[in-house]
Amino acid sequence: MWGGIQTFHAWERSGLLDEAWSRREFLKFCGRMAVLLGLSDAFIPTIARALETAVQNRRPSIIWLEFQDCAGNTESFTRANSPSVAQAVLEAVSLDYHETLMAAAGHRAEEARRKALEANKGQVIVVVEGSIPTKDDGIYCTVGGKTALQIIREVEPYALAFVAVGTCAAFGGLPKANPNPTGAVGVEDVVRTKPVINLPGCPANPDVLMGLLVHYLVFNRLPDLDAQRRPLFAYGKRIHDTCERRPHFDAGQFALAFDDYGARQGYCLYKLGCKGPETYNICASLRWNMQASWPVKAGHPCIGCSERDFWDRFTPFYERLPEVRAFGVEQRADRLGGTLVGVTAVGVLAHALYTWAVRRAERKAEELAKKEETPRKLPEG
Repeated sequence: MWGGIQTFHAWERSGLLDEAWSRREFLKFCGRMAVLLGLSDAFIPTIARALETAVQNRRPSIIWLEFQDCAGNTESFTRANSPSVAQAVLEAVSLDYHETLMAAAGHRAEEARRKALEANKGQVIVVVEGSIPTKDDGIYCTVGGKTALQIIREVEPYALAFVAVGTCAAFGGLPKANPNPTGAVGVEDVVRTKPVINLPGCPANPDVLMGLLVHYLVFNRLPDLDAQRRPLFAYGKRIHDTCERRPHFDAGQFALAFDDYGARQGYCLYKLGCKGPETYNICASLRWNMQASWPVKAGHPCIGCSERDFWDRFTPFYERLPEVRAFGVEQRADRLGGTLVGVTAVGVLAHALYTWAVRRAERKAEELAKKEETPRKLPEG
């Protein structure tokens, strides 16, 4: 434990812990990352040491490429709750190239990318935002006179792995929707020699990206993925399974219009088109804006934006899903109140357990911070 506490002193000496991010907040962040990654709070000092090592030694180099995108994932990343994007960029990782965030522009920006790639060959984490057009040799997206396809092929030999952040980069997203005039595809359809990790979502939750980076810093390897190359720690469960409105689904209580009694009472939005039963993501547990809310809590159905080809599969967004026979959701939605009370509580219990785990980790962090603040007595004599 004291080894971990010495880590916090090192962060303070380096100027990393300031008024904006105290040791206590830093420890809480480590605790939240432990919960997100499915680790016990005993890993809090381990995560802290890994981050401190990244600061003292050579920080992982990140090259962030933007192609056919709306910059929504960049906007999301800059609103990361803990740590802030500035702290994450300046301390834990080295964001060596990002068109939107970097001060340099034009030839200087492209030169910075080239130098970063050469200095970190084989160790660069390439984050890609936006889909990649392939029709007509990819001419529909160019940066610095080069197409997205050319840039990917130039960067690939230098990469440790590619992280496709957002549904456009992961699966092609909206640009790929029929009729797909630019021949848009996801990163996994272009990269051939390096691992690709998909973080779909429109946009992806910034804490999931931070969790991915923390996992790599702690374990020196990429996380376990599902069949669609999504990290299991964030995409291992359906939104329906952890949704706070799940008890209403199981009780047969549905909003039938956005302004009816059921909508005002927080009833299930399935009959208004919610795609939660077919969507895998951590939205209901991790939430947004300092874990305050997410679309379904705010009263809007999930549109399944983190699923492959969601625009073509799930539209019209405000109509019920086609029958999902393996899940039996249609039959259950029409059988009002036909579920046992024990099953009814599944959704709210799942979210409560996640929240409880986060609070427990934060209390552990508070205890560690207090021990660090308490002077150690030297042995007498």
